[in-house]
Amino acid sequence: MSVSVIEQAKIQAQVLIPLVKALQAELGEARANALVRGALRDLFRGYGEAFWREKSETDVGKAVASAFRQYARDDALSYDVIEQSQDAFAFDVTRCRYAEFYKELGEPELGFLLVCSADFDTAEGFGGDIELTRTRTIMQGASYCDFRYRRVRE
Repeated sequence: MSVSVIEQAKIQAQVLIPLVKALQAELGEARANALVRGALRDLFRGYGEAFWREKSETDVGKAVASAFRQYARDDALSYDVIEQSQDAFAFDVTRCRYAEFYKELGEPELGFLLVCSADFDTAEGFGGDIELTRTRTIMQGASYCDFRYRRVRE
């Protein structure tokens, strides 16, 4: 049985939190955070690319819903689907164990940096015609996260 994404995040946090804090102390928060995001960007974009290739699905609603189920596994997320179609998958996360975990550690800012920010990088890996819009997150204190994936037509 594979390790769920929430469990992977908890394991990674044991190494990444002290590393990011050390970088912040040495380089300043803004520079350290930019360095961390830059270092992780290609990794998460690659995850998105690999997933999209493996699924070989043209229906955005089906493909993104399938990917999202992996992040929600083990009761990691509760969410309400707003729209699912050939060109869109929109949902609101109403409970987030990732945010709960980082808040328990007293590190919600690092949770946003290491978990939430990666959502956009992963979405980039889905291809240039798939766009993610999100205006709020539980990790940053909102009551829900609003994910809106859409196929962009030019």
